[in-house]
Amino acid sequence: MYRIVVADSRTARNGRAIEEIGIYQPKEDPSIIRINAERVAYWLGVGAQATEPVVALLKLTGDWQKFKGEKDTTSKVRVAPPKADHFAKYEKALKENLAEREEEEKNPRPKPVVAAKVEEVVAEVKEEAAPVAEEAVAEVVETPAAEEVVVEEVPAEAPAAEEAKSE
Repeated sequence: MYRIVVADSRTARNGRAIEEIGIYQPKEDPSIIRINAERVAYWLGVGAQATEPVVALLKLTGDWQKFKGEKDTTSKVRVAPPKADHFAKYEKALKENLAEREEEEKNPRPKPVVAAKVEEVVAEVKEEAAPVAEEAVAEVVETPAAEEVVVEEVPAEAPAAEEAKSE
């Protein structure tokens, strides 16, 4: 970014400026050129001398032509298109979604034929399975409980004790 300044010719090039009258950003696409036309006209009117790069920028903005009294004073600076307003996009999408939901509530879509047939088959299976399940439960209830099996503990032989006696 470059500052367009009014400076005293006796000061250093990077020295203190009297007034900043604009900016130039060449790396942007398109380049950004903002110049205060009133202040430029004032400083040129009191005798300030513009450098060659500043004259080129002033010609693009049309300020140099105004100062010289020429007829064509239109600005030739390209303006970047406005950036997308993300909030506006969000609001638009939200309104569309709400409209679709309201329309769907007013005119519900009919269920597909396949889904209806699946529901019928599921209902038939439930009806057929209910008596079978009740019979299985009844059989389990009617069967007597299995006899308890008692496991007796058998004392393990103590081979280590016998070996100790034999020695």
